[in-house]
Amino acid sequence: MTDFVREGRLFKVSGFNPSHRQLFLTSEATLMDQTTTRVEVYIGHVELMFLKPLYPNGLHIRKATAAEFAVLHERHGIPAGDAEYTWTLERGGDSFVVGANPSWREAEYELMGDRTSLYDASKPWPPEFPVESGHVS
Repeated sequence: MTDFVREGRLFKVSGFNPSHRQLFLTSEATLMDQTTTRVEVYIGHVELMFLKPLYPNGLHIRKATAAEFAVLHERHGIPAGDAEYTWTLERGGDSFVVGANPSWREAEYELMGDRTSLYDASKPWPPEFPVESGHVS
């Protein structure tokens, strides 16, 4: 199982497209946390989400444990079959998303040029600059 961990960075909910059920979370490069990269997380096929607008201490995205899912199932009526598609967004498991496997991309902010998003479908992929990427599974 591969988690996505970027602690110590400010992440925000940067977009949700309800017609395509797509969620985007973004962390910009800032002097405050002394980062030089932009990080974007994408979750598609979103069925249900319980989010905070900001994650000042970063993200730790992982599949919900059986115990966590049992609580969410009871509290929110999530179907048992969705256990495999329930992702927690922080260590305590307070925020969660029911959707497809999250993916992420990270690149040096200065290299992005006029690109406003690493998930911009109007631009070629991969871009002409180095990008790290992966999936949470």
